[in-house]
Amino acid sequence: MSFVDPATIARLESLPVKARVIVEGALTGLHRSRHHGSSVEFAEHKEYSPGDEIRHIDWKAYGKLDRYYVKQFEQESQLTAYLVLDASGSMAYRGDGLSKLEYASYVIASLAYLLIKQRDRVGLSIYGDRTFEGFVPPRARPRHLHDLLAVIDDVAGRGAGGDEPASVALERVAELARRRRSLIVLASDLLEPEDGALVTLRRLRAQGHDVAAFHTLDPHELDFPFEGMTVFEALEDERKMLVNPSSVRRQYKKRMSAFLERARGGCMGAGVEYHLVRTDQPLEQTLLQFLISRAAGAAGPRTWTS
Repeated sequence: MSFVDPATIARLESLPVKARVIVEGALTGLHRSRHHGSSVEFAEHKEYSPGDEIRHIDWKAYGKLDRYYVKQFEQESQLTAYLVLDASGSMAYRGDGLSKLEYASYVIASLAYLLIKQRDRVGLSIYGDRTFEGFVPPRARPRHLHDLLAVIDDVAGRGAGGDEPASVALERVAELARRRRSLIVLASDLLEPEDGALVTLRRLRAQGHDVAAFHTLDPHELDFPFEGMTVFEALEDERKMLVNPSSVRRQYKKRMSAFLERARGGCMGAGVEYHLVRTDQPLEQTLLQFLISRAAGAAGPRTWTS
């Protein structure tokens, strides 16, 4: 199977095109909303889209608003998804290809494209820079996709920065989703003091939400390929360190391995779907793995690594 690699995606002109290319290459039909069906209990309205049941058109609403709206019932209401994107300073790191923020942005944009096309309700939360308001409430109308992608594109263009932790953003999502179980997807490097993001992800799962994490890391962070005296600079403060990589490589890899095991084991043990993705991994492959896990249904905790 041929996958669209990150370098190819980077050459495409616009974020909507990138999202469409990734989705179309990754078997869009695998995901199905689990809330289809019929019920006598009315839940909400949605704007009519081609393919909706004509018998559910609310003619009173049409008479008042001169637009078609469809009645939805409790079991027919869409999946509500919250997509959470890490734009903190550490996500600015790039080795030989895309930065972690760029890669994670394409993954989140692709999921937004897919979910909106399936008429699911999608919200977006972007955190990192505390001065930037990166929240878009969940909606399902087609033009909502433009709003979501515009915000993601803006953040990717601004670049990563700031030190707001994932746990803060996830707690906001938890408050918003307290009345309806939702799909919550986080794309982050999970580099947070005391593993705060993992703790919050597990809490969300315990509250009944369907939770998934794209653990996004650069190959250099995983493989530590540096040679010769190297200056390492912190991305969320002013610290710098001159290091001989060969003198710290063994200890670094030991700590990285322990970190990855905490992330994977902590997620799997709590029923949080876990994907370790490298920024040199073809984007279609990353999305395809997610779609396959969705198609597998409630088979228990799932994990993908590459």
